[in-house]
Amino acid sequence: METYNIHQAKTQLSSLIEKAERGEPFIIARAGKPVVRVTAVQSPEPGQERRLGFMKGHIRVPDDFDRMGEREITELFGA
Repeated sequence: METYNIHQAKTQLSSLIEKAERGEPFIIARAGKPVVRVTAVQSPEPGQERRLGFMKGHIRVPDDFDRMGEREITELFGA
């Protein structure tokens, strides 16, 4: 995450807002010490991001997944 001092943030405010809108949070610092983290309002809270593929290799879908329960469904609905 990039850090900008207050002077930089003031002079580049429009471009920094666009950056936050694209989902790229940044930090504003005063005298080298982080003061605030800027993120878009609709951004998920840290740790709440949806991570696609995080279970890859942990779950296996059976080859007959689309046919599971076929007999029972036929008996119940007579298809």
